This record gives sequence, structure tokens and C-alpha cells, in this order.
Amino acid sequence: QVQLVQSGGGSVQAGGSLRLSCAASGYTASMYCMGWFRQAPGKEREAVAVISAGRGIAYTADSVQGRFTLSRDKAKNTVWLQMNNLKPEDTAMYYCAADFVGGSWSDCVNFLNSRADGRPDRNFGYWGQGTQVTVSS
Repeated sequence: QVQLVQSGGGSVQAGGSLRLSCAASGYTASMYCMGWFRQAPGKEREAVAVISAGRGIAYTADSVQGRFTLSRDKAKNTVWLQMNNLKPEDTAMYYCAADFVGGSWSDCVNFLNSRADGRPDRNFGYWGQGTQVTVSS
């Protein structure tokens, strides 16, 4: 079993910064994709950024490119999402997710792209508790 515990988030004005962290515990073989998804009210959950076990970035959403940075400490089984220049449209519930995938960057990319319905979140079996990020204009 894997448990994902999130911290960080909160409320900030547009242009501000927040940092999210997600620590994995339990079976910590480190052979998994980890990343962040978000869901705004009335919208589907979408991928924000995902990183492979080898710390290669497997995915970054166009909407956050250049503003959000995903990093990973493999030894601590922790990922961080540094969010800069936040915009009101970033307001959502943010979720950490992970699953066991081969350790290479391509394994993680293929895992994300394997669904015909375009919903990579449905591949992930382990989820954090969620944390609200609210950006006011």
C-alpha cells in the first residue's frame, strides 16, 4: 500500500506563489510516476505536471508552462510543485497522484498517454487527500 500526504496550498492574490508537497509512504520502491492533477468546479480533473521515477518531467500542462515547476526527491519519496505567477484560472482542488510504472521517463510518458479517452488521471491508483488553491484577482 502507498499513502500520499499532501501539504501546502491556500489562498493568494494573482501573481503570488504557493508550494505544494506530496510525501509517499508505505511501499516506497520509488518505481512510480508521481504528479499533480487539479479539478476546478464543474470541470474535469486535468493533469498539471508529472515526473518519472528517474526525475524526468513526463508532462507539463501548457497552461502552467513557465510558471509551475515540479521536482522530486527520490530518496524522500516526495514531490513538490512550485507555483509562481498564479492566475485566477489556477483556482482548483489540487491532488497528488502516483502509480507503479517502470522507472524510465518513457515508461511514465507512455503510462500517461495510454488512454484513448484522454483521461490520464484514470490510470493512477494512489491519490492524496487534495488541497485547495484559490487565486484572487
